[in-house]
Amino acid sequence: MKKIIIPFLTFFTTLVLQAQQISIEPAFWWSGMQETELQLMIFGRNIASYKAAVTAKGVYLKEVVTLENPNYQILYLDISGSTPQKFEIVFTEGKKKIAYNYELKQRDPQRMSMESFGPSDVLYLIMPDRFANGDPTNDHIPMRTGYRVDRNDPNARHGGDLKGISDRLGYLSDLGVTAIWLNPVLENDMEGGSYHGYATTDYYRVDPRFGTNEEYRQLISDAHDKGMKVVMDMIFNHCGSDHPWLKEVPSPDWFNNLGEYVQTSHMKEMYFDPYASEYDRSKMVDGWFVPSMPDLNQRNRHVAKYLIQNSIWWIEYSGVDGIRQDTYPYADYEMMVDWCNAVYKEYPAYNIVGEAWLNNPIGTAFWQKDSKLNNRENTNLKSVMDFRFMGLSHTAFVEETTEWNGGLHGIYDHMTYDFIYPDIYNVLRFLDNHDTDRFLREYPKELSGWKQAMTFLLTMPGTPQIYYGTELLMNGNKSRSDGDIRRDMPGGWPGDKTDHFTREGRDAIQNEAFDFLSKLLHWRQGNEVIARGGMKHYVLQKGVYIYERCLGDKKILIVMNGTSNEVTINLDRYAESIQGLVSATDFLSGKNVTLGDTLTLSPKEVLLLQ
Repeated sequence: MKKIIIPFLTFFTTLVLQAQQISIEPAFWWSGMQETELQLMIFGRNIASYKAAVTAKGVYLKEVVTLENPNYQILYLDISGSTPQKFEIVFTEGKKKIAYNYELKQRDPQRMSMESFGPSDVLYLIMPDRFANGDPTNDHIPMRTGYRVDRNDPNARHGGDLKGISDRLGYLSDLGVTAIWLNPVLENDMEGGSYHGYATTDYYRVDPRFGTNEEYRQLISDAHDKGMKVVMDMIFNHCGSDHPWLKEVPSPDWFNNLGEYVQTSHMKEMYFDPYASEYDRSKMVDGWFVPSMPDLNQRNRHVAKYLIQNSIWWIEYSGVDGIRQDTYPYADYEMMVDWCNAVYKEYPAYNIVGEAWLNNPIGTAFWQKDSKLNNRENTNLKSVMDFRFMGLSHTAFVEETTEWNGGLHGIYDHMTYDFIYPDIYNVLRFLDNHDTDRFLREYPKELSGWKQAMTFLLTMPGTPQIYYGTELLMNGNKSRSDGDIRRDMPGGWPGDKTDHFTREGRDAIQNEAFDFLSKLLHWRQGNEVIARGGMKHYVLQKGVYIYERCLGDKKILIVMNGTSNEVTINLDRYAESIQGLVSATDFLSGKNVTLGDTLTLSPKEVLLLQ
């Protein structure tokens, strides 16, 4: 009896082991997608020598691609006539056979009509490793590469995770934000830890030190239950140097400059520079961002399809509400156009914001959909990021505004260039983020400049974004280290001496800041005058900047004294905005403000009149 059973078990085990030796990405897909071609990337020892076959209802094998590396095979399936089903993909080589069970799932019909983020929202940017540690058991999970968890080291991992964010959704709801943008959450199995998330080593797996794919999906569902959206950070330009593709390079053209390191010039201006050389164009796009982030070649059609399909997989799987795409101009221009079109094909109302870090708004506007400044193929990128405003804000709301220059004059001047954007409401406005100095370099003694900055950010045209800890006066200077602008949220870790998530754990000035910002954020929710209204502003008078937001017969007037002195201004020049009003209520203080011939303002005062 044993002589019969043992050979059978040995044969069965061999089949299982053979099946386990191949991996397929994506692991599953959906029937009913608008795009009817599905790419499957197979990895396994000498899999290129195997013949693939698919037997499934309405699924046809269109193309089989083998690469220079025999351990890869790429299948392209036509699923146009498919229905939800499970089926086998069979690989044979002579008498050897590997069967892989694949599934086309039922698509959620609500995905196509999902609402994305926009000017009615305020995005709250979180670096997951530094926000809160809700599950200490995942801090030291074994990975392929070595890393440390040390909260005293700004460059090490600190242990923040998805559960820490999920546990504090109530805090974020109380604050008044309506969308959460998370720095990348996908696996970064990199030597040293790569806590920031921008060196992907597995495009289909949440980093287990943050949680699981299912926990990510649940976080999004829980956020939705509290009326908040979630924005996913993606990176197409590069992956991490410890990605398996670097150990087993699929083909020589999978990466740019793989044989000899070439550093990108970071000169994004070459896209519209009429005098740019081809050498400079190539170095900008094909050079590596840093040595630990190899540059992917999106001109390779298989790479392009893989990345495009991966982003759609995450939207369909998780229900994530929007995408922020890192290092947007560094990737291949035509591929990024194709990507936007592919996403909008599946999700017509979806929003994508691209990080095109240019310090001139003309360069930023070049990247937005329907830009008349761009003579290339339409980018179809709905949202761009206003880095120029960020840079100006760090001095404009702090330094003295004189009669002719300084301070708020820079803000007025910047706003005059909004005409270059095809869609000003889909311009992401922000004071700081994970790559810049904090708006506050040091802990403040008083909040007048901070309150003006917050008021302007949340009342200017566009989609505002605030960085985690802003409400708690978190400060930092990038010149010290990246870690200084990415500090832990006190109270987010078990055993923290203070808990800034609670009123009792904050000091008086922090509670003043939290209350001020929360009041503004809740007021902004559903406020169509701010989200969609027009703007009119006036040349500064005596260092005072006045602008209105209006929609139909509704109007809001914002007044800012950029000086450290009491100022009295004449109101006759603002007659077209005041229109006979004799008084208005300041939303911020609740006081009634008389609008006579003149208006007297306290030093650095800000009024929000309605």
